[in-house]
Amino acid sequence: MDTSCDIRQMPFGDPVVQALVRELQQEFVVRYGGPDSTPVLDQHFSPPSGAFFVAFLDGRAVGMGGWRLRADVTALGGSTAAEIKRMYVVPTARGRGCARAVLATLESSARKAGADVLVLESGEAQPEALALYESAGYVPVPGFGVYRCSPRSRSMGKRL
Repeated sequence: MDTSCDIRQMPFGDPVVQALVRELQQEFVVRYGGPDSTPVLDQHFSPPSGAFFVAFLDGRAVGMGGWRLRADVTALGGSTAAEIKRMYVVPTARGRGCARAVLATLESSARKAGADVLVLESGEAQPEALALYESAGYVPVPGFGVYRCSPRSRSMGKRL
């Protein structure tokens, strides 16, 4: 595994980020039959209530992920939850450690911002994502968000 990804904090509205978001949404269309309809706004990822990061490999943007504080989510006995959103690595860069590097950056930055638990929604059509989160210590938590009632959705969390 190559872990030479360069992780940089960037605004969610940056054109580089939005190009990756479009790729991710196309992957959701293939895997689930439609894009993710969860409302996501630029300001969700603005400090101090959120942050967004992009992974670069050999100077090319290959992955991303962000977190946003969620006052309406409680899990694992935490008092301040942050939610991971738009976690993605392009297919040609998978298996090189970028997803794990982005995840570690999200955990560290959310912890520094005061979150004591990190939560996320993924789905059964993303087994590699579920395996990554499980290997990083994420466990099932009660459903939340747009897909909380979907039988294909998987909500997970981790104490920071």
